[in-house]
Amino acid sequence: MFALQSNNGLQQTTSYKVVLPFYVFAALSFLTATVLLLIHTGISHQHYFQPYTLAITHLMALGWGTTIILGASHQLLPVLIEGKLSSNMLAYLTFGFTASGIPLLAISFYFFDTGWLMKTGAILINLGVISYLTNVISSIYESKRHDVHAWYMAAASIWLFSTTFFGLLLVFNFSANVLPQNSVSYLSLHAHLGIIGWFLMLITGVASRLIPMFLISKYTNNKNLLWIFILINSSLISFILFKVFATGGLFYYIPLVLAFSAVVLFGSYCRNAYRVRIRKAVDEQMKMSLLSVWQMLMPLVTLIVVMWFLPGDRYPNLALLYGFCIFFGWITAIIFGMTFKTLPFIVWNRVYHNRAHKGKTPAPKELFNEKVFNAMGLAYLTGFILFVTGIILLNNILLKTGAAALLVSAILYVYNVAVTLFHQPKEL
Repeated sequence: MFALQSNNGLQQTTSYKVVLPFYVFAALSFLTATVLLLIHTGISHQHYFQPYTLAITHLMALGWGTTIILGASHQLLPVLIEGKLSSNMLAYLTFGFTASGIPLLAISFYFFDTGWLMKTGAILINLGVISYLTNVISSIYESKRHDVHAWYMAAASIWLFSTTFFGLLLVFNFSANVLPQNSVSYLSLHAHLGIIGWFLMLITGVASRLIPMFLISKYTNNKNLLWIFILINSSLISFILFKVFATGGLFYYIPLVLAFSAVVLFGSYCRNAYRVRIRKAVDEQMKMSLLSVWQMLMPLVTLIVVMWFLPGDRYPNLALLYGFCIFFGWITAIIFGMTFKTLPFIVWNRVYHNRAHKGKTPAPKELFNEKVFNAMGLAYLTGFILFVTGIILLNNILLKTGAAALLVSAILYVYNVAVTLFHQPKEL
């Protein structure tokens, strides 16, 4: 979800000064979330609507996933539209507002302070998202080419604003009757606006370009991508309608089937790109990204189990499993993989762009520690599997061990990001 490649490598499109702060903030948010997860593994035994769960969820959704996507898309969008970013100032405002609002919101959830702290955080986040949405739409409008991937970005940015604005209403609804019902009644709607409309839409659209690119595969299928686009939007719109009109029972299988179909089509797209790849050797970063494609199925399988086989009120831990598989599974895996396919190039361009003609320079992949990356991946997979098993079995030892392993992976991730960011030029 980050940058595109020309024949000679990644193409620099936006100043590193715009992009890099997002990477730093996201890394620190992920580290903070894993620390809180280790401290509060007891949330697996409780209802999902409680302060610690809300704080960790919003750190992962906003501080980790959304922040790094916001930064990376400032790098990617100009390449997709063969134009330029409409405004660097709006990009800086996006970071400034969101980086100020997310900590306030997370802290207010942690202590469940529904007063000015939570409201201020929600307002700042919305100002940041409005800045981002304006930048995306104006950049596309001013461009000469409207690639199908740009449609994904435009739609995803609109759904993101819908998510954060609805979240703002829920925040004010805690202390005033802004909505007809209490805020808990709307949580599933708020969550799926973000999960399907923002994350699934954006990641699917952009990864469908990046995965073939990094595999050096010429595979493309715009018809397939158009169907995925339609299915994702249809899934979310139908879910919204069923929630608004309080339609229950079997109707909810419609958006589930639509979303499942979109994921299967996307998986098929990635599989075809993998089969006709020119580069036969697949590096560890791409293996992690491809793993995330498989992890997209886990939340859907969890929903099917809950809806078909189990009474949901008797197994509240499965709601936590659903969210955990999304934020610590699918989204984290693809960020892990793509960070070290793109961040090293951005830093390389900053350090060596004006020095490349003077002699041999290191390859971008040499700017981070590959052994640390492999250790990070092992710790992550171990932690993810153990924590998922711990949620299912409600086993505290598995939960603590899994959370500790995830914390190790976060520390290694932050370390490798720092190694990359602080890379010093070699003498030429």
